[in-house]
Amino acid sequence: MILEIIQYGHPTLRKKAANLSVEGIKEPQLAQLVENMLETMEHAQGIGLAAPQINESLQLAVIDLGGEDESNTLLELDGKSVQLEDIMPLTFINPELKLYPKVKDKMQEGCLSIQGLQATVIRPTVVEMTYLDLEGQEHTLKCDGLLGRAIQHECDHLEGILFTDRVGSLHKPKVKKQLEALLKPKSFF
Repeated sequence: MILEIIQYGHPTLRKKAANLSVEGIKEPQLAQLVENMLETMEHAQGIGLAAPQINESLQLAVIDLGGEDESNTLLELDGKSVQLEDIMPLTFINPELKLYPKVKDKMQEGCLSIQGLQATVIRPTVVEMTYLDLEGQEHTLKCDGLLGRAIQHECDHLEGILFTDRVGSLHKPKVKKQLEALLKPKSFF
């Protein structure tokens, strides 16, 4: 089922999402919610979607990069090298991030909750995420490339942070203007 993706200005996007209990993870409704999130993300032509973006304030997100990511040079799940197609789509619950900030890169980012706006964001290249899967099993994923960036972007959503908050000071005024324009009521006359 395609869900509504809430847009910039909605208060849920600025709240820290609640952790899920192990019992809550095993509820059949959660598996259905994840399926709906993946379908919604694909329909919207996105690569990631966090639960707050569908007005569910839960520490839950999905990412699907398909089976290829040319920018990915590091991909380890639970200490073992894996292929991207083996872990896609990725569902993560109650994630905890460890960033490796010595090396950073910049890339254009966009967001399904901020339609029509893209901006350059600098983020650490390598990230390590400890998370629970839909069975309640804990995993550690260490990666770089587009997957590492997408994980950071979706984890930001779970903390009430938007990618526009991470834009450098040089581009902040332009982005602020664009965000203000998104909040203005639309006139159809």
